[in-house]
Amino acid sequence: MRLRPGDPPAPSLALVAAVALHEVATAFAPNAAILIKWPNDLLVGGAKLSGILLERAEDAVVVGFGVNLAHHPDDTLRPATSLAALAGSAADPAAFVDALADAVARWLARWRGEGLAPVRSAWLAAAHPPGTALSTHTASGAWVEGLFEGLDADGALRLRRADGEVERVLAGDVFLL
Repeated sequence: MRLRPGDPPAPSLALVAAVALHEVATAFAPNAAILIKWPNDLLVGGAKLSGILLERAEDAVVVGFGVNLAHHPDDTLRPATSLAALAGSAADPAAFVDALADAVARWLARWRGEGLAPVRSAWLAAAHPPGTALSTHTASGAWVEGLFEGLDADGALRLRRADGEVERVLAGDVFLL
């Protein structure tokens, strides 16, 4: 997608992508408790269902979605799952892609028209609950553990450390503890 003057900050597109993917994955596996892990992975019971990668080149942002539709690896360091395992049958890839394209277009239009607030609200409604224990790298590269305290208005992760201070995480790997 091409960024336009007046768009919200480009990094918040990770939240747009996560909300759109969550909407579609939930439609294809309605009985699964699918959660978003900051900023844009989908998990079910701690097992990874999907991940999203965003790359920016000048005014373009390319969004790549990796979703385990029919199968998932069993030999990974962290558990994984698939829509087939959750729903009892594999999703038709073409139907999934069509639904995802529609959802991305809708959420992108809201992001552009209404700003980040409705995307942030939808993200929080689909995310792991406040108080979830997380670990991440800080900007200095140190590992930090704490409790999920929501998102700032700009989409940054708020992590309450054991010393009571809140760490704003703008980028990096985040793990549920």
